[in-house]
Amino acid sequence: MVRISTSLLAAFGLAFNTAYAIEADLDDPASIKKAAAAVVEDLLSFYHGDEPGQVPGILPGPPPDGDYYWWQGGAMFGTLLDYRHATGDTSYDDIITTAILHQAGPNEDFMPPNWTASMGNDDQAFWGFSAMLATEIGYTDPADDQPQWLSLAQAVFHEQTHDDRRVPSGRCEWGLRWQVFPSNNGYNYINTVANACYFNIGARLARYTKNQTYADLAAKTFDLVQGLGYISDDWDVYDGAHLPDCSDINKAQFSYNSAMLLQGAAFMYNYTEGDTVWKTRVDGLIDRMLEIFFPNGVAFEPSCETGGCNTDMESFKGYLHRWMGTTMQLAPYTQAKVLPILKTSAQAALKQCTGGTNGRFCGFHWTSGVFDGEVGAGQQMNVLGALISLLAPASAAPLTTETGGTSKGDANAGSDEPLVAPITPITTGDKAGAGILTAVIIAGGLSAFAWMSLD
Repeated sequence: MVRISTSLLAAFGLAFNTAYAIEADLDDPASIKKAAAAVVEDLLSFYHGDEPGQVPGILPGPPPDGDYYWWQGGAMFGTLLDYRHATGDTSYDDIITTAILHQAGPNEDFMPPNWTASMGNDDQAFWGFSAMLATEIGYTDPADDQPQWLSLAQAVFHEQTHDDRRVPSGRCEWGLRWQVFPSNNGYNYINTVANACYFNIGARLARYTKNQTYADLAAKTFDLVQGLGYISDDWDVYDGAHLPDCSDINKAQFSYNSAMLLQGAAFMYNYTEGDTVWKTRVDGLIDRMLEIFFPNGVAFEPSCETGGCNTDMESFKGYLHRWMGTTMQLAPYTQAKVLPILKTSAQAALKQCTGGTNGRFCGFHWTSGVFDGEVGAGQQMNVLGALISLLAPASAAPLTTETGGTSKGDANAGSDEPLVAPITPITTGDKAGAGILTAVIIAGGLSAFAWMSLD
Protein backbone atom coordinates (compact mmCIF):
# COMPACT_ATOMS: atom_id res chain seq x y z
CA MET A 1 0.00 0.00 0.00
CA VAL A 2 1.10 3.58 -0.65
CA ARG A 3 1.97 5.38 2.60
CA ILE A 4 1.64 9.15 2.48
CA SER A 5 2.10 12.11 4.77
CA THR A 6 -1.16 13.99 5.08
CA SER A 7 0.61 17.07 6.42
CA LEU A 8 2.85 17.25 3.38
CA LEU A 9 -0.08 16.97 1.01
CA ALA A 10 -1.90 19.74 2.80
CA ALA A 11 1.15 21.97 3.23
CA PHE A 12 2.36 21.81 -0.33
CA GLY A 13 -1.06 21.56 -2.00
CA LEU A 14 0.16 18.93 -4.45
CA ALA A 15 -1.26 19.38 -7.88
CA PHE A 16 -3.94 16.90 -8.81
CA ASN A 17 -3.59 14.53 -11.71
CA THR A 18 -6.92 14.13 -13.48
CA ALA A 19 -5.52 11.31 -15.55
CA TYR A 20 -5.84 9.12 -12.46
CA ALA A 21 -8.98 10.66 -10.99
CA ILE A 22 -11.59 8.22 -9.76
CA GLU A 23 -14.56 8.14 -12.08
CA ALA A 24 -17.75 6.10 -11.95
CA ASP A 25 -21.07 5.71 -13.68
CA LEU A 26 -23.34 6.06 -10.69
CA ASP A 27 -26.13 4.22 -12.49
CA ASP A 28 -23.92 1.15 -12.91
CA PRO A 29 -23.31 -0.96 -9.77
CA ALA A 30 -20.18 -2.54 -11.27
CA SER A 31 -18.69 0.90 -11.92
CA ILE A 32 -19.54 2.04 -8.39
CA LYS A 33 -17.87 -1.04 -6.93
CA LYS A 34 -14.73 -0.46 -8.97
CA ALA A 35 -14.50 3.13 -7.77
CA ALA A 36 -15.16 2.06 -4.18
CA ALA A 37 -12.31 -0.47 -4.38
CA ALA A 38 -9.90 2.31 -5.35
CA VAL A 39 -11.08 4.47 -2.45
CA VAL A 40 -10.63 1.57 -0.01
CA GLU A 41 -7.09 0.99 -1.19
CA ASP A 42 -6.21 4.59 -0.48
CA LEU A 43 -8.12 4.60 2.82
CA LEU A 44 -5.99 1.75 4.10
CA SER A 45 -2.80 3.65 3.25
CA PHE A 46 -3.56 5.66 6.40
CA TYR A 47 -3.74 2.48 8.51
CA HIS A 48 -0.61 0.80 9.85
CA GLY A 49 -2.11 -1.62 12.36
CA ASP A 50 -1.44 -4.57 10.06
CA GLU A 51 2.30 -3.85 9.99
CA PRO A 52 4.90 -5.51 12.26
CA GLY A 53 5.15 -3.83 15.64
CA GLN A 54 1.96 -1.81 15.20
CA VAL A 55 -1.31 -2.10 17.13
CA PRO A 56 -4.20 -3.68 15.20
CA GLY A 57 -7.34 -1.58 14.99
CA ILE A 58 -6.11 1.95 15.57
CA LEU A 59 -5.28 4.78 13.23
CA PRO A 60 -2.19 6.88 14.03
CA GLY A 61 -2.79 8.92 17.17
CA PRO A 62 -4.09 10.34 19.36
CA PRO A 63 -2.65 13.85 19.01
CA PRO A 64 0.16 14.78 19.17
CA ASP A 65 1.27 11.32 18.03
CA GLY A 66 -1.15 11.32 15.12
CA ASP A 67 -4.39 12.81 13.88
CA TYR A 68 -6.85 10.18 15.07
CA TYR A 69 -8.57 9.19 18.28
CA TRP A 70 -9.36 5.57 19.16
CA TRP A 71 -13.00 5.68 18.09
CA GLN A 72 -12.15 6.43 14.47
CA GLY A 73 -10.57 3.02 14.11
CA GLY A 74 -13.94 1.52 15.03
CA ALA A 75 -15.61 3.81 12.53
CA MET A 76 -13.20 2.78 9.79
CA PHE A 77 -13.78 -0.93 10.29
CA GLY A 78 -17.52 -0.37 10.29
CA THR A 79 -17.11 1.39 6.96
CA LEU A 80 -15.07 -1.53 5.64
CA LEU A 81 -17.76 -3.99 6.77
CA ASP A 82 -20.39 -1.97 4.91
CA TYR A 83 -18.11 -1.94 1.86
CA ARG A 84 -17.69 -5.71 2.05
CA HIS A 85 -21.43 -6.24 2.33
CA ALA A 86 -22.27 -3.93 -0.57
CA THR A 87 -19.58 -5.18 -2.95
CA GLY A 88 -18.82 -8.76 -1.93
CA ASP A 89 -15.11 -7.93 -1.70
CA THR A 90 -13.62 -10.15 1.03
CA SER A 91 -10.02 -9.05 0.48
CA TYR A 92 -9.75 -7.29 3.82
CA ASP A 93 -11.43 -9.86 6.07
CA ASP A 94 -8.25 -10.78 7.95
CA ILE A 95 -7.48 -7.13 8.67
CA ILE A 96 -11.05 -6.42 9.81
CA THR A 97 -11.39 -9.44 12.08
CA THR A 98 -7.96 -9.01 13.67
CA ALA A 99 -8.57 -5.32 14.33
CA ILE A 100 -11.99 -5.64 15.95
CA LEU A 101 -11.07 -8.60 18.14
CA HIS A 102 -7.82 -6.94 19.23
CA GLN A 103 -9.70 -3.85 20.42
CA ALA A 104 -12.41 -5.86 22.20
CA GLY A 105 -10.27 -5.80 25.35
CA PRO A 106 -9.79 -8.40 28.08
CA ASN A 107 -13.41 -8.15 29.26
CA GLU A 108 -14.82 -8.39 25.73
CA ASP A 109 -16.60 -5.04 25.92
CA PHE A 110 -14.49 -2.58 23.90
CA MET A 111 -12.87 -1.16 27.02
CA PRO A 112 -9.20 -1.96 26.29
CA PRO A 113 -6.90 -0.82 29.12
CA ASN A 114 -4.82 1.45 26.87
CA TRP A 115 -7.88 3.59 26.11
CA THR A 116 -10.14 3.18 29.13
CA ALA A 117 -8.89 6.24 31.03
CA SER A 118 -10.05 8.61 28.28
CA MET A 119 -13.13 6.62 27.30
CA GLY A 120 -16.30 8.30 26.10
CA ASN A 121 -19.55 6.38 25.80
CA ASP A 122 -19.65 7.35 22.14
CA ASP A 123 -16.09 6.06 21.65
CA GLN A 124 -17.03 2.65 23.01
CA ALA A 125 -20.25 2.66 21.00
CA PHE A 126 -18.54 3.20 17.65
CA TRP A 127 -16.70 -0.09 18.12
CA GLY A 128 -20.02 -1.57 19.21
CA PHE A 129 -21.49 -0.37 15.92
CA SER A 130 -18.90 -2.38 14.03
CA ALA A 131 -19.67 -5.52 16.04
CA MET A 132 -23.40 -5.00 15.51
CA LEU A 133 -22.89 -4.50 11.79
CA ALA A 134 -20.83 -7.69 11.59
CA THR A 135 -23.76 -9.44 13.26
CA GLU A 136 -26.31 -7.98 10.84
CA ILE A 137 -24.44 -8.73 7.62
CA GLY A 138 -23.62 -12.31 8.54
CA TYR A 139 -19.90 -11.59 8.65
CA THR A 140 -17.76 -14.65 9.36
CA ASP A 141 -18.10 -15.59 13.02
CA PRO A 142 -14.92 -15.73 15.10
CA ALA A 143 -13.65 -19.00 16.52
CA ASP A 144 -15.59 -20.26 19.53
CA ASP A 145 -12.82 -19.22 21.93
CA GLN A 146 -12.98 -15.62 20.69
CA PRO A 147 -15.50 -12.84 21.47
CA GLN A 148 -18.60 -13.09 19.29
CA TRP A 149 -19.97 -10.13 17.34
CA LEU A 150 -23.42 -10.07 18.93
CA SER A 151 -22.11 -10.47 22.47
CA LEU A 152 -19.67 -7.59 21.93
CA ALA A 153 -22.50 -5.29 20.89
CA GLN A 154 -24.58 -6.47 23.83
CA ALA A 155 -21.71 -5.80 26.24
CA VAL A 156 -21.54 -2.17 25.11
CA PHE A 157 -25.27 -1.69 25.45
CA HIS A 158 -25.54 -3.47 28.79
CA GLU A 159 -22.70 -1.47 30.36
CA GLN A 160 -24.16 1.80 29.12
CA THR A 161 -27.52 0.89 30.62
CA HIS A 162 -26.10 0.83 34.13
CA ASP A 163 -26.80 3.67 36.54
CA ASP A 164 -23.09 4.43 37.00
CA ARG A 165 -22.99 6.00 33.55
CA ARG A 166 -26.21 7.96 33.92
CA VAL A 167 -27.65 11.07 35.57
CA PRO A 168 -29.36 9.97 38.81
CA SER A 169 -32.03 12.64 39.17
CA GLY A 170 -33.39 15.98 38.01
CA ARG A 171 -34.48 17.17 34.61
CA CYS A 172 -31.72 15.19 32.87
CA GLU A 173 -32.46 11.99 34.80
CA TRP A 174 -31.29 8.79 33.08
CA GLY A 175 -29.38 10.76 30.48
CA LEU A 176 -26.22 9.00 29.36
CA ARG A 177 -23.11 11.03 30.09
CA TRP A 178 -20.66 11.86 27.33
CA GLN A 179 -17.67 10.53 29.27
CA VAL A 180 -17.49 7.28 31.23
CA PHE A 181 -15.40 8.47 34.19
CA PRO A 182 -15.80 11.56 36.43
CA SER A 183 -12.15 12.51 35.92
CA ASN A 184 -12.72 13.23 32.23
CA ASN A 185 -13.67 16.61 30.82
CA GLY A 186 -17.20 16.29 29.52
CA TYR A 187 -18.49 14.01 32.28
CA ASN A 188 -21.24 16.55 33.02
CA TYR A 189 -22.09 17.07 29.37
CA ILE A 190 -25.20 15.12 28.43
CA ASN A 191 -24.92 15.11 24.69
CA THR A 192 -26.84 13.79 21.76
CA VAL A 193 -24.12 11.56 20.36
CA ALA A 194 -23.73 9.38 23.46
CA ASN A 195 -27.48 8.93 23.81
CA ALA A 196 -28.01 8.49 20.07
CA CYS A 197 -25.35 5.77 20.02
CA TYR A 198 -27.13 3.93 22.81
CA PHE A 199 -30.50 4.35 21.10
CA ASN A 200 -29.08 3.13 17.80
CA ILE A 201 -27.55 -0.04 19.25
CA GLY A 202 -30.69 -0.76 21.28
CA ALA A 203 -32.94 -0.43 18.24
CA ARG A 204 -30.72 -2.81 16.28
CA LEU A 205 -30.53 -5.34 19.10
CA ALA A 206 -34.33 -5.22 19.37
CA ARG A 207 -34.80 -5.99 15.71
CA TYR A 208 -32.08 -8.63 15.57
CA THR A 209 -33.10 -10.53 18.71
CA LYS A 210 -36.83 -9.73 18.73
CA ASN A 211 -36.41 -8.78 22.38
CA GLN A 212 -38.80 -6.10 23.58
CA THR A 213 -36.54 -5.03 26.44
CA TYR A 214 -34.09 -3.55 23.97
CA ALA A 215 -36.92 -1.83 22.11
CA ASP A 216 -38.29 -0.30 25.30
CA LEU A 217 -34.90 1.09 26.30
CA ALA A 218 -34.32 2.47 22.80
CA ALA A 219 -37.71 4.18 22.78
CA LYS A 220 -37.09 5.59 26.26
CA THR A 221 -33.85 7.10 25.04
CA PHE A 222 -35.35 8.75 21.98
CA ASP A 223 -38.11 10.21 24.17
CA LEU A 224 -35.47 11.54 26.58
CA VAL A 225 -33.42 13.24 23.86
CA GLN A 226 -36.55 14.76 22.36
CA GLY A 227 -37.92 15.78 25.75
CA LEU A 228 -34.73 17.64 26.64
CA GLY A 229 -35.11 19.72 23.49
CA TYR A 230 -32.11 18.26 21.69
CA ILE A 231 -34.51 17.47 18.83
CA SER A 232 -36.55 20.53 17.96
CA ASP A 233 -40.12 20.66 16.71
CA ASP A 234 -38.65 21.21 13.23
CA TRP A 235 -36.40 18.12 13.60
CA ASP A 236 -33.20 20.05 14.04
CA VAL A 237 -30.82 17.90 16.09
CA TYR A 238 -28.59 19.83 18.48
CA ASP A 239 -25.31 18.78 20.08
CA GLY A 240 -26.20 18.62 23.80
CA ALA A 241 -26.24 20.48 27.11
CA HIS A 242 -24.64 20.45 30.57
CA LEU A 243 -25.78 19.49 34.02
CA PRO A 244 -27.45 20.37 36.26
CA ASP A 245 -30.55 20.79 34.11
CA CYS A 246 -29.47 20.38 30.44
CA SER A 247 -30.94 23.72 29.51
CA ASP A 248 -27.86 25.42 28.01
CA ILE A 249 -28.33 23.67 24.68
CA ASN A 250 -25.46 23.87 22.21
CA LYS A 251 -27.35 24.27 18.94
CA ALA A 252 -24.52 23.17 16.68
CA GLN A 253 -25.81 20.56 14.22
CA PHE A 254 -23.63 17.72 13.00
CA SER A 255 -24.78 15.26 10.42
CA TYR A 256 -23.77 12.13 12.28
CA ASN A 257 -26.10 12.94 15.20
CA SER A 258 -29.10 13.21 12.90
CA ALA A 259 -28.04 10.20 10.84
CA MET A 260 -27.53 8.05 13.92
CA LEU A 261 -31.02 8.87 15.16
CA LEU A 262 -32.46 8.33 11.69
CA GLN A 263 -30.93 4.90 11.27
CA GLY A 264 -32.09 3.85 14.74
CA ALA A 265 -35.60 5.15 14.01
CA ALA A 266 -35.61 3.15 10.76
CA PHE A 267 -34.69 0.00 12.69
CA MET A 268 -37.55 0.70 15.10
CA TYR A 269 -39.93 1.40 12.21
CA ASN A 270 -39.00 -1.95 10.69
CA TYR A 271 -39.13 -3.80 14.03
CA THR A 272 -42.59 -2.41 14.82
CA GLU A 273 -43.80 -3.22 11.28
CA GLY A 274 -44.47 0.37 10.33
CA ASP A 275 -45.63 1.95 13.58
CA THR A 276 -46.80 5.49 12.84
CA VAL A 277 -44.76 7.01 15.68
CA TRP A 278 -41.54 5.75 14.16
CA LYS A 279 -42.62 6.62 10.63
CA THR A 280 -43.22 10.20 11.75
CA ARG A 281 -39.75 10.30 13.25
CA VAL A 282 -38.12 8.82 10.16
CA ASP A 283 -39.90 11.28 7.88
CA GLY A 284 -39.22 14.31 10.07
CA LEU A 285 -35.53 13.55 10.37
CA ILE A 286 -35.08 12.85 6.65
CA ASP A 287 -36.83 16.00 5.51
CA ARG A 288 -34.80 18.23 7.80
CA MET A 289 -31.52 16.44 7.07
CA LEU A 290 -31.94 16.99 3.35
CA GLU A 291 -32.46 20.69 4.01
CA ILE A 292 -29.62 21.18 6.51
CA PHE A 293 -26.91 18.79 5.35
CA PHE A 294 -27.43 18.63 1.58
CA PRO A 295 -27.56 22.18 0.22
CA ASN A 296 -27.89 21.89 -3.56
CA GLY A 297 -27.86 18.11 -3.14
CA VAL A 298 -24.29 17.84 -1.82
CA ALA A 299 -23.25 16.81 1.71
CA PHE A 300 -22.07 19.72 3.86
CA GLU A 301 -21.28 20.19 7.57
CA PRO A 302 -22.89 23.56 8.39
CA SER A 303 -21.54 23.87 11.93
CA CYS A 304 -17.89 23.68 11.00
CA GLU A 305 -17.19 23.47 7.27
CA THR A 306 -16.87 27.19 6.60
CA GLY A 307 -14.76 27.77 9.71
CA GLY A 308 -12.76 24.55 9.81
CA CYS A 309 -13.74 21.06 10.91
CA ASN A 310 -11.48 18.99 13.13
CA THR A 311 -10.34 15.47 12.25
CA ASP A 312 -13.37 13.88 13.89
CA MET A 313 -15.81 16.10 12.02
CA GLU A 314 -14.06 15.41 8.74
CA SER A 315 -15.46 11.87 8.81
CA PHE A 316 -19.14 12.67 9.44
CA LYS A 317 -20.28 12.78 5.81
CA GLY A 318 -19.50 9.09 5.36
CA TYR A 319 -21.72 8.04 8.28
CA LEU A 320 -24.42 10.36 6.97
CA HIS A 321 -24.47 8.57 3.63
CA ARG A 322 -24.10 5.03 4.99
CA TRP A 323 -26.85 5.35 7.57
CA MET A 324 -29.24 6.95 5.12
CA GLY A 325 -28.45 3.97 2.90
CA THR A 326 -29.50 1.57 5.67
CA THR A 327 -32.66 3.62 6.15
CA MET A 328 -33.63 2.91 2.54
CA GLN A 329 -33.29 -0.82 3.24
CA LEU A 330 -35.41 -0.78 6.39
CA ALA A 331 -38.00 1.74 5.19
CA PRO A 332 -38.04 1.23 1.40
CA TYR A 333 -40.61 3.96 0.84
CA THR A 334 -37.86 6.51 1.63
CA GLN A 335 -35.79 5.53 -1.40
CA ALA A 336 -37.60 7.80 -3.86
CA LYS A 337 -36.74 10.84 -1.75
CA VAL A 338 -33.30 9.87 -0.49
CA LEU A 339 -31.51 8.07 -3.32
CA PRO A 340 -31.44 10.94 -5.86
CA ILE A 341 -29.82 13.23 -3.28
CA LEU A 342 -27.27 10.63 -2.27
CA LYS A 343 -26.40 10.22 -5.94
CA THR A 344 -25.78 13.93 -6.59
CA SER A 345 -23.74 14.11 -3.40
CA ALA A 346 -21.65 11.08 -4.37
CA GLN A 347 -20.95 12.62 -7.77
CA ALA A 348 -19.64 15.75 -6.07
CA ALA A 349 -17.58 13.62 -3.69
CA LEU A 350 -15.79 11.91 -6.57
CA LYS A 351 -14.71 15.29 -7.93
CA GLN A 352 -12.62 15.67 -4.76
CA CYS A 353 -10.69 12.47 -5.53
CA THR A 354 -8.09 13.98 -7.82
CA GLY A 355 -5.19 14.67 -5.46
CA GLY A 356 -2.13 13.19 -3.89
CA THR A 357 0.78 11.26 -5.29
CA ASN A 358 -1.44 8.89 -7.25
CA GLY A 359 -4.06 11.40 -8.32
CA ARG A 360 -6.91 9.74 -6.39
CA PHE A 361 -6.76 10.86 -2.77
CA CYS A 362 -9.96 12.62 -1.77
CA GLY A 363 -10.48 16.03 -0.20
CA PHE A 364 -13.16 17.26 2.15
CA HIS A 365 -15.07 20.21 0.69
CA TRP A 366 -17.43 18.51 -1.75
CA THR A 367 -19.31 21.68 -2.64
CA SER A 368 -16.16 23.32 -4.03
CA GLY A 369 -15.91 21.06 -7.08
CA VAL A 370 -12.09 20.95 -6.92
CA PHE A 371 -9.54 19.04 -4.87
CA ASP A 372 -8.81 21.01 -1.69
CA GLY A 373 -5.66 19.21 -0.48
CA GLU A 374 -7.29 18.22 2.84
CA VAL A 375 -6.76 14.46 2.84
CA GLY A 376 -7.05 11.84 5.54
CA ALA A 377 -8.76 8.65 6.59
CA GLY A 378 -12.00 10.52 7.31
CA GLN A 379 -12.10 12.01 3.83
CA GLN A 380 -11.60 8.57 2.27
CA MET A 381 -14.32 7.10 4.50
CA ASN A 382 -16.64 9.89 3.42
CA VAL A 383 -16.32 9.13 -0.27
CA LEU A 384 -16.49 5.40 0.34
CA GLY A 385 -19.66 5.86 2.37
CA ALA A 386 -21.18 7.96 -0.39
CA LEU A 387 -20.47 5.28 -2.99
CA ILE A 388 -21.70 2.29 -1.02
CA SER A 389 -24.87 4.11 0.02
CA LEU A 390 -25.90 3.96 -3.64
CA LEU A 391 -25.63 0.17 -3.51
CA ALA A 392 -27.78 -0.13 -0.38
CA PRO A 393 -31.19 -0.57 -2.07
CA ALA A 394 -29.93 -3.63 -3.94
CA SER A 395 -28.00 -5.04 -0.95
CA ALA A 396 -29.49 -7.50 1.51
CA ALA A 397 -31.24 -5.85 4.46
CA PRO A 398 -29.75 -6.39 7.94
CA LEU A 399 -30.28 -9.92 9.19
CA THR A 400 -32.16 -11.03 12.29
CA THR A 401 -32.13 -14.30 14.19
CA GLU A 402 -35.12 -15.29 12.06
CA THR A 403 -33.58 -14.48 8.68
CA GLY A 404 -30.23 -16.20 8.92
CA GLY A 405 -28.22 -14.38 11.58
CA THR A 406 -25.76 -16.75 13.21
CA SER A 407 -23.76 -14.64 15.68
CA LYS A 408 -24.01 -15.85 19.28
CA GLY A 409 -25.27 -13.57 21.99
CA ASP A 410 -24.58 -13.47 25.70
CA ALA A 411 -27.17 -12.30 28.21
CA ASN A 412 -24.32 -11.69 30.68
CA ALA A 413 -22.16 -9.68 28.29
CA GLY A 414 -20.64 -6.73 30.12
CA SER A 415 -22.19 -7.71 33.45
CA ASP A 416 -22.43 -10.34 36.14
CA GLU A 417 -26.21 -10.29 35.83
CA PRO A 418 -28.25 -10.41 32.61
CA LEU A 419 -30.22 -7.44 31.38
CA VAL A 420 -32.24 -9.86 29.26
CA ALA A 421 -32.77 -13.55 29.91
CA PRO A 422 -31.48 -16.30 27.64
CA ILE A 423 -33.90 -18.86 26.31
CA THR A 424 -33.65 -22.60 26.00
CA PRO A 425 -31.60 -23.94 23.08
CA ILE A 426 -33.34 -23.89 19.71
CA THR A 427 -34.70 -27.14 18.36
CA THR A 428 -34.11 -28.69 14.98
CA GLY A 429 -37.31 -27.22 13.65
CA ASP A 430 -36.46 -23.69 14.64
CA LYS A 431 -35.21 -21.23 12.08
CA ALA A 432 -31.44 -20.85 11.89
CA GLY A 433 -30.13 -18.71 14.67
CA ALA A 434 -33.60 -17.84 15.98
CA GLY A 435 -34.28 -17.16 19.61
CA ILE A 436 -30.85 -16.20 20.93
CA LEU A 437 -32.70 -13.86 23.28
CA THR A 438 -36.37 -13.62 24.22
CA ALA A 439 -38.52 -10.69 25.22
CA VAL A 440 -38.67 -10.28 28.98
CA ILE A 441 -39.15 -7.49 31.44
CA ILE A 442 -36.08 -5.86 32.83
CA ALA A 443 -35.12 -8.38 35.52
CA GLY A 444 -35.11 -6.78 38.93
CA GLY A 445 -35.05 -3.28 37.43
CA LEU A 446 -32.16 -1.46 35.84
CA SER A 447 -30.54 -0.87 39.23
CA ALA A 448 -29.92 -4.60 39.57
CA PHE A 449 -27.83 -4.69 36.42
CA ALA A 450 -24.22 -4.87 37.59
CA TRP A 451 -21.42 -3.06 35.78
CA MET A 452 -18.34 -5.09 35.07
CA SER A 453 -15.58 -3.01 36.66
CA LEU A 454 -12.11 -2.78 35.23
CA ASP A 455 -8.75 -2.40 36.93
